[in-house]
Amino acid sequence: MTAGGTAARRLPLVLRNRRFGAVWAAQVLTQAAGRMFQVGTVWWLVGHAAGADRGLASGAFLAVSTLPAVVLAPAAAALIARRPHRTVLGASAAVAGLAALGTAGWTYAATPPPVVAYGAALLLAGCQAVFDPCLTTSVPELVEDADIETATGFELGTQSLAGLAGGLLGPLVVDGTGPAGVVAGCAGAYLLAASLIGATRFPAPDARTAEAPAANAPATDGDGNGDGDGDARARTRPLRRILSELPFIRRVLLCFTAANLFTTAVFVVMPLYTRTVLHADGSTVAALEAALGAGTLVGSFTGGRLPGAPTAVGAGCLVLMAGALGLPGLAAGRAAAVASMAVAGWCVGVIGVRFVALFQRLVPAGDRPGFFAVMQALLGATFPVSSLVFGLLGDHLPARTLCLVQALGVLPVAAALWWTGRCAPDGPAPSAAPQDGPAPAAQPIGAGR
Repeated sequence: MTAGGTAARRLPLVLRNRRFGAVWAAQVLTQAAGRMFQVGTVWWLVGHAAGADRGLASGAFLAVSTLPAVVLAPAAAALIARRPHRTVLGASAAVAGLAALGTAGWTYAATPPPVVAYGAALLLAGCQAVFDPCLTTSVPELVEDADIETATGFELGTQSLAGLAGGLLGPLVVDGTGPAGVVAGCAGAYLLAASLIGATRFPAPDARTAEAPAANAPATDGDGNGDGDGDARARTRPLRRILSELPFIRRVLLCFTAANLFTTAVFVVMPLYTRTVLHADGSTVAALEAALGAGTLVGSFTGGRLPGAPTAVGAGCLVLMAGALGLPGLAAGRAAAVASMAVAGWCVGVIGVRFVALFQRLVPAGDRPGFFAVMQALLGATFPVSSLVFGLLGDHLPARTLCLVQALGVLPVAAALWWTGRCAPDGPAPSAAPQDGPAPAAQPIGAGR
């Protein structure tokens, strides 16, 4: 390799591969816009628009915002498999941008009723539910084989970074310009993303990517030998059979599903706590979001260095998270709330790295596409339920009590996870620490989304 080629390889992938860099930038823009709209609108409902029913209004909004990712998964997979990826990416970003632009025009003309925010949330989340898996599927088209792992790391790490930026900006923009400013900013980001996709020329997909049966299918067939029988097995093998042969993993998934009912409620509880306990403005919500996102990033990069079996590490992190979630209920104050969110985020990052790596080791290669799709759907389905339940409770219980309910709900799950690791004969022994890196998009614990 020449000296110039060696120097080029040292550059980050997003700089030396302009096609992938443009598409990755579009992903950052769309995910940041979606998160900014979500957090900003929740703060608008809690702080300005919903009145006495702020808990139910914000919980219902978050439930509506997360339903498309679960409900539209099969339709999105079919669309991505049948249409050119560049067309799907560009169209989904453009539709989201036009929807946000129309909502912004309405919002500037007059303050819309909350139902408009719910409708916009459905449209934007639906577009994102198509864009994200399509980008994941497009990675082998955009980069060389040697760069697929690096590209996947960039793509998966985007969610935490974009969520951190969007969560920080949303409440600040609402306090400064109202909901119109948030929606206008989202429209600009989505349309810019669509322009980047439109200006990027995708290479013709090879047979490997053209035949991918689903949005989250791997670049090679399921069993890794390239003969195609692994993909057929991933398509036809019933999920019930997969989980029946993996009782240890089935019990772990049930533990995390139960934990998510309490941990994901943080996105409802945080704004209510800021409004009713701290009596603060959007800058405090932004600080709490930033602390949660930063903690998740740190946990993602440090989780692989923790010794011990995954179940022991996971149970310990859940106990620590329970303490962090309950701290604002015991000691009211901005500093306590920010510290609790940072610690909770760190626990989310650690659990994401350790357990997704564990699943990748234990689940047979041919079953991984179906397994991870179900894991994402199962865990994602808890978010609407949690949002609605804690939103409704927020209209009848003090926010500090909700913090304690979250903590008390997580503790039994921690005990169950620890017991699962000790009692399951097929549970893993302490294994080599997984490779450090950003937590995958589908994390077992969803409070760091």
